[in-house]
Amino acid sequence: MSPDSETGERGASRSRLLDALRDDPSRTAILSDVDGTLAPIVERPEQAAVPARAAELLAMLSERFGLVGCISGRRALEARRLVGVEGIAYAGNHGFELLLPGEAEPALDPTIEGREGEAGEFLAGLDGELEAAGLRREDKGPIQALHWRGAGDQRAAEARAHEIAADAGRAGLEPRWGRKVLELRPVGGGGKDAAVAALLAGTGVSAAAYAGDDRTDLDACRRLRELGDEGRLATTVCVGVASDEGPPELLEEADLIVAGPEGWLDLLAELAE
Repeated sequence: MSPDSETGERGASRSRLLDALRDDPSRTAILSDVDGTLAPIVERPEQAAVPARAAELLAMLSERFGLVGCISGRRALEARRLVGVEGIAYAGNHGFELLLPGEAEPALDPTIEGREGEAGEFLAGLDGELEAAGLRREDKGPIQALHWRGAGDQRAAEARAHEIAADAGRAGLEPRWGRKVLELRPVGGGGKDAAVAALLAGTGVSAAAYAGDDRTDLDACRRLRELGDEGRLATTVCVGVASDEGPPELLEEADLIVAGPEGWLDLLAELAE
């Protein structure tokens, strides 16, 4: 299916799905990934920029909808700084951190208490080797990310990342893969699926949409569907943000497909009307 198709992967029309989300905004949640979904992917994470249009739309939606939130692999405070909207919720570090509107500091997932430094300790002796292999380390506290976007030999860098992932697994860490990035994290807790459940808990919403572009976003979409199957949500909409690097499974499972971040912002604008 081509991006921006009028019919979702599961047969429902775009207009019908949007109507279901707009039917009772006060009981609807709009959730979004950040990098690759609100902001274009760039070579280095610190170069990313969320367009002003995205911030304006999220702020508008937060005034009408029951819950608006961003779920990011970045740390929660960094995600909020990047997005630039104070009055919405943020789940950072793929669900290890929860930052609700009005809170100054995020709450850390209690399941990793005392183990926040495991991934950093594992990589402590590899810093020089990482650079030589073309891997760039990003310290996100409990999660350590290894990037090879922009490396001189990306194939060799990725091969070394696979070796490190295997060693990390044997050391009791959980490797997760994204778009030209390997993340190492403590086992237990976290995940965008857990972030979705945590953000929706106690809100009373009956409809929810989630948009993302990467493999970890599949976890969020699948959790939404589980909540629907359990009868806790009457309407669930998974939006796949198409890219050349995205996992094909995301687009296969999506209810709607849009062409890159601009396509998602266009859809948000429709919801804001």
